[in-house]
Amino acid sequence: MRPISIPPYIAELWDITAQSNEERIAFVKTHAAALLRGAPEVSIVMPAYNEEKNILPTLQSIAANKTARSVEIIVVNNNSKDNTGALVTATGVNCIFEPLQGITVARNTGLANARGKYVINADADTLYPVDWIEEMVKPLAEHEDVCITYGRFSFIPIGATTRGTYFFYEYIADALRYFNKFFREEAVNVYGFNSCFRREQGLQVEGFNHPPGSNEDGYLALKLRNKGFGKLYYVTSIKALVWTTDRRIQIDGGLGKGLVKRVKRFLS
Repeated sequence: MRPISIPPYIAELWDITAQSNEERIAFVKTHAAALLRGAPEVSIVMPAYNEEKNILPTLQSIAANKTARSVEIIVVNNNSKDNTGALVTATGVNCIFEPLQGITVARNTGLANARGKYVINADADTLYPVDWIEEMVKPLAEHEDVCITYGRFSFIPIGATTRGTYFFYEYIADALRYFNKFFREEAVNVYGFNSCFRREQGLQVEGFNHPPGSNEDGYLALKLRNKGFGKLYYVTSIKALVWTTDRRIQIDGGLGKGLVKRVKRFLS
């Protein structure tokens, strides 16, 4: 069952008036350091471009995760023009500057610098539940025939569309994902803000490099499967449901135009 409303802990993280930047920085500094226990087993890689408004709540949500695994967080500052880099550096999280613009380049830079056995992809405008790391890694750790995991997400409205409207929209999107999984191409269901794979296997398929007309995240999943590393695994647990802004839909002109665009893309 999907949540109709935004959970209180997600709403509090998203509320810019709930805490000062100084309080958020202190929280991330303490909890991110506690997640890293010696050599990392898991690397969380997050590209960021001009994300000074979102980066601290996102890092807070990740740093608050509960797992026995050793976890490092890597932010790739993709030539931001705002205060993104300074905020990340203040938290003590590893911040790598990548001057060449582009999501593919940024993700590849993060992958090249990751030290963990498992790499989890994250985005700087997304909030993550406390069990997210464990839920995304566990299928890979327990099943050698799984090459990548991907999970579900819900929208945090930043435009005129209400959360109630998105509640129904998300169920339609879920149905399309199941159709892709069983009848078309499951790799298109994989998004870069909520997926996980083995680092060595990702390096063997040249990371996120992809041909024109495809996306870096779904194409990575396709390459991993076609290389024989295993199958894709859809993590449906509510404990792994992440919350992301609807700004991409707003860029498309709102939910109506965005839905038409996505249906056309699905049909093609």
